[in-house]
Amino acid sequence: MSELNQLLLDFDHNIEFNEHDYYVSRSNYLAFNLIQNWPKWERKILNISGDTFSGKTHLAKIFQYKSNALYLAYSDINEDAFKKIKLNESIVIDDFEKIKNENLLYSLFNLIYQDNKYLLILSNKTISKINYNLDDLNSRAKNCIFAQIENPDDDLIFAIIVKSFSDRQIKLEKKLLEFIIKRIERSYGKIYEFIYKVDELSLKKKKPINLKTIKEIL
Repeated sequence: MSELNQLLLDFDHNIEFNEHDYYVSRSNYLAFNLIQNWPKWERKILNISGDTFSGKTHLAKIFQYKSNALYLAYSDINEDAFKKIKLNESIVIDDFEKIKNENLLYSLFNLIYQDNKYLLILSNKTISKINYNLDDLNSRAKNCIFAQIENPDDDLIFAIIVKSFSDRQIKLEKKLLEFIIKRIERSYGKIYEFIYKVDELSLKKKKPINLKTIKEIL
């Protein structure tokens, strides 16, 4: 587990995955809109890709609520999982690119097609860009709807920071927020790492959050 993942697990708050807490911007509009429009998809398989912490899980939880989907991690995908998949009309698979058994993946796609199920695939990399050894699997991986969550724009960065600070009862002046947005790296991982460090200084070390502190963290 990466250092950032471990830091985020130490947060003293509950993450809400409801629809109203998901902020939509240019960066994620396509993915959100497709989830909203379910089940009116052109194809039954949707691949949402994006960096870690980009909001893929939040969208998947919205989809799970809407469709009563079976939620599976990549490590859950084995022969026994097919029995569960058969009993559900909608399925979510997280970290899809980590599944290395190509014969198993090919069988999975065939099951989805044959039983006319809905499948939401979450991955860091768009699965059509993965080079599988099985030609038929490459063909299946390209026959999906694709929505990539782009790097966050200023509006989304502002929303993430304000919501995260609000959840932690941390108040920052508008000029400090504007300073942060202009200088922070456009990376979901870096944004959440920054939020953690502010949270740590504010709550655990009881250090005031001012411009000097913000500069040090950035």
